[in-house]
Amino acid sequence: MASKLVPKVNPKQEGSPCKEKHVVLLSPVGKIEISGCETGVHEIKLPKTSVLPSGVEPSVACEVYQGPEEMPEPLQQCTAWLRAYFCEPATTGTLPLPAFHHPLLQRDSFTRQVLWTLLNDVKFGEAVSYKQLADLAGNGRAARAVGGAMRSNPIPIIIPCHRVIRSSGDSGNYGGGQQMKEWLLSHERLQKEKVAGGGGP
Repeated sequence: MASKLVPKVNPKQEGSPCKEKHVVLLSPVGKIEISGCETGVHEIKLPKTSVLPSGVEPSVACEVYQGPEEMPEPLQQCTAWLRAYFCEPATTGTLPLPAFHHPLLQRDSFTRQVLWTLLNDVKFGEAVSYKQLADLAGNGRAARAVGGAMRSNPIPIIIPCHRVIRSSGDSGNYGGGQQMKEWLLSHERLQKEKVAGGGGP
């Protein structure tokens, strides 16, 4: 058996259900809802929106809109990472990724393999086709299954399913809506160009 990447996923402690906490982060694309516990992030819910800001300069600072007084560490790391993604994307590579605590990411499955491959191999400002991602995850004929994995991704943006596009170059479907997907891709492209252009002080 080929060795697989083993992500940092904390198993549920038997007999001790998680104490789920919720945070709402105000972002340039609207309110992002994050749920999680001491063990890890459960889910990131993107706003369903049909109107997104034009232009990609973050028009809204990213800030916690509402959340618990005592925020578990995975939620702190998640909000810090998302804030950096929208406001200072060049710094996301230096930030710790939060632990994930979602059943889908704990079962050994092709879906989990695809999501981890995407997280590790497809960097900021890049895009891959469903087929390329299937190849990277070790099964080039599973492009359709990759589409299913993208639809069930519980941690969008951090696990960047918006970077998976059709072979034709068309952006394809997205849980947060097609406009959201195109906004995220455009945000990354512009930020990457800015860094490449030596957008220094």
